[in-house]
Amino acid sequence: MSEQELPPWLKEQVARLQQLQQNLQAIMMQKQQVEVEIVETDRALEELKKIEADNAVYKTAGPLLIKSRKEEVMKELGERKELSNTRAMVLGKQETRVKENLKEVENKINQMIRGMQSNAGGMTSTGPKL
Repeated sequence: MSEQELPPWLKEQVARLQQLQQNLQAIMMQKQQVEVEIVETDRALEELKKIEADNAVYKTAGPLLIKSRKEEVMKELGERKELSNTRAMVLGKQETRVKENLKEVENKINQMIRGMQSNAGGMTSTGPKL
């Protein structure tokens, strides 16, 4: 059966499945970026812990490096890490929800296809006959 032969209600579910797959991919990419950010922040905090408080510390501000106090930079990095951890948690929950929705839609499509194959005479163009 080609895509042109699919009933509209099945085409709708396939389109929904494709949209969910795209959403999942976008969420996973965002989550990966946030995880990289967390690792980089951890590394920066570890390096800052190694230096003395009176050593010069620089932070980026766009294309510039600005001299700052170690405590201020550590505080900013700690806040950034906390925010990144929260974002990672939210993205993880979104990922789980989208995966569950994907599974539901896949099951629905499979049921529709099985119904079409086993009950070919009982279908209408608007959906399965109840």
